[in-house]
Amino acid sequence: MTMRLCLSGVGKTFTMHLRGGVELPVLRNVEFAVSAGECVVLTGPSGAGKSTILRMIYGNYLADAGQILVVDGDTIVDIASAPPRRIRDIRRRMISYVSQFLRAVPRVPAIDVVAEPLRERGRPADEARDRAAALLQRLNLPERLWSLPPATFSGGEQQRVNIARGLVSDHPILILDEPTASLDAANRDIVAELIEERRDSGAALLGIFHDATMRRRVATRAVDVGAFAA
Repeated sequence: MTMRLCLSGVGKTFTMHLRGGVELPVLRNVEFAVSAGECVVLTGPSGAGKSTILRMIYGNYLADAGQILVVDGDTIVDIASAPPRRIRDIRRRMISYVSQFLRAVPRVPAIDVVAEPLRERGRPADEARDRAAALLQRLNLPERLWSLPPATFSGGEQQRVNIARGLVSDHPILILDEPTASLDAANRDIVAELIEERRDSGAALLGIFHDATMRRRVATRAVDVGAFAA
């Protein structure tokens, strides 16, 4: 299998500025890799640092130590030391991230929120919207909502827009942070199917799933984050 992502010696300490600069070590010596066709699930107790690992990979948090290597064609990029412009380019082409919460520009219709990653990669507007519409339909979001901004939606509806946005483009790496937390059983099953399709088509997936049934269904293996506690 082709390796897509590798963490080596990664550490993270948070500085509590509102508490006089107290340092809070969270992670040390994080070591694992994710290859194409895998869905690796992070496990461990709440507060162990699972979401922190995902955010460091995506570049939202800066790692204090180690390397976060992304294989970009014939090039290997270290997210832990790459400049912001390079990280933005990697996000645009290589990594999709489905978080627990939808962050979108106000007043932008849901279908355009979903289509945006394709538009950023130069796809024609009609093609991007068609792909977005197909995913929203599969995720059972009523068509009458597609032209409305997601800020007006329920939590479950917003999360389906969030999932569609993360899956609309075929990035080689997909990061999933509790993607089904606010969904009912029927829609969780649909999301599981979509994740399985991406995994089986050769994407490298890394996720957090507190739902044990979902975790058993989509995971190819697990990494215990508790082993990396600082």
